[in-house]
Amino acid sequence: MCVDLYRNSPNAGMAEFQEKLRLQHENSMLTELEKLLTTAKPSEAEISRKDFEGFKKLFHRFLQEKGPSVDWAKIQRPPEGSIQPYEKIKLKGLPADVASSLNKLAVVKLNGGLGTSMGCKGPKSLISVRNENTFLDLTVQQIEHLNKSYNADVPLVLMNSFNTDEDTKKILQKYTHHRVKIHTFNQSRYPRINKESLLPVATTMGLTGENEEAWYPPGHGDIYTSFYNSGLLDKLIAEGKEYIFVSNIDNLGATVDLHILNHLMSQPSDKRCEFVMEVTDKTRADVKGGTLTQFDGKLRLLEIAQVPKAHVDEFKSVTKFKIFNTNNLWISLPAIKRLHEKNAMDMEIIVNPKTLDGGLNVIQLETAVGAAMKSFDNALGINVPRSRFLPVKTSSDLLLVMSNLYSMNAGSLTMSPKREFPTTPHVKLGSSFTKVRDFLKRFESIPDMLELDHLTVSGDVTFGKQVTLKCPCNTYLLHVTFTISKCIIAYNPKPSPPPNQNHKSTCS
Repeated sequence: MCVDLYRNSPNAGMAEFQEKLRLQHENSMLTELEKLLTTAKPSEAEISRKDFEGFKKLFHRFLQEKGPSVDWAKIQRPPEGSIQPYEKIKLKGLPADVASSLNKLAVVKLNGGLGTSMGCKGPKSLISVRNENTFLDLTVQQIEHLNKSYNADVPLVLMNSFNTDEDTKKILQKYTHHRVKIHTFNQSRYPRINKESLLPVATTMGLTGENEEAWYPPGHGDIYTSFYNSGLLDKLIAEGKEYIFVSNIDNLGATVDLHILNHLMSQPSDKRCEFVMEVTDKTRADVKGGTLTQFDGKLRLLEIAQVPKAHVDEFKSVTKFKIFNTNNLWISLPAIKRLHEKNAMDMEIIVNPKTLDGGLNVIQLETAVGAAMKSFDNALGINVPRSRFLPVKTSSDLLLVMSNLYSMNAGSLTMSPKREFPTTPHVKLGSSFTKVRDFLKRFESIPDMLELDHLTVSGDVTFGKQVTLKCPCNTYLLHVTFTISKCIIAYNPKPSPPPNQNHKSTCS
């Protein structure tokens, strides 16, 4: 049966039939899940059962809910003061005893993703991005620097997936002597669903052979359940931790900000913000990013998937919705515990369609961590500088962070003061650069990009040593495009260091 027909039949007379069908699908799913559990290894059975409890709730809601769209008429602009400018937060300054605040913080990095989109095997966090440092190396360096500078004890927590856990744990041995306590926990493992039958694709709990594509990690919204189930949430609370700073591990701008932390810790205990979302100003490249709105009296994250089709263009408007979610979040640990135990964590379901290698159409039921914002008390948005959003999703992003646009100190990247433009260049590398291995072969050294605005490269292009890329007259309008030969190539007497040709990441 087609999922769309099943969920969105307009005929009211079909209500009773649909309800019976829903029950049938739900009972069939429960039966199949019990069968799968019988194939689990004894050591994994309890974890798998807990995972399935979360999946059952999500599947039940999927069958009940009619669709992702919100009532557009109820969407309102966030009220005055609900999104604070970072400059106002920063004006408060810092307390004399920064360590006391830091000691109540843990840093959580979302580490469930693979590097396949960049042609790499294994966890994305193990790709080298700057001077042979991986995403994980830079994260450890940042937190170690905090702990040493302020004599603090900020732990690093990695939320792995079944795809990244084993490889990540092997690498963690190298940080044994660093001044950072590192904890890990795994997000849940859910079965992919056959789009027609609404039954699991998996035949056993195994991850190999015919079941290799049968499982998925259900989005970063799973952090609340898996964090609680791991026992780590209670452990950190017992150690006196009050907040976690959550971000994607591939966002190199997501460092611990002491001003935001001080803002949280300086509030009266009964008026503490339980959830802070860092947002930043939209550009044309960010029009699909989630934004903050007021809905039913609550500050709420609105994603493009929830917007009725008739209003998508309005949602993309940079003039009406001026900010977007960076996925840098500050969340109260006691609040997570309270909401989870009351089953009060409200997150919209993301229905993610996929086609497996054999051509089978499946769906994944996911949630986003920011969607729970409306469940927390005194939620707040902070409009931060763009520098706190520096994701590396493609080789084009990688070129930027490897270049002389940035300098690195204690694992943190900062824009070079020599760059006159307030923003980073817009870089678009062609398909020949997609894989990191191929990308590295096409640069004898990373070009000087301090005076570059736009760069588009297509076709079979290789960069020589000591190349400078810049726009004539420093104009913002000219696209430097190799296919039409409108670039200036000059020799730089102080070239950027060459990329590491012996790349030690998991790139194939």
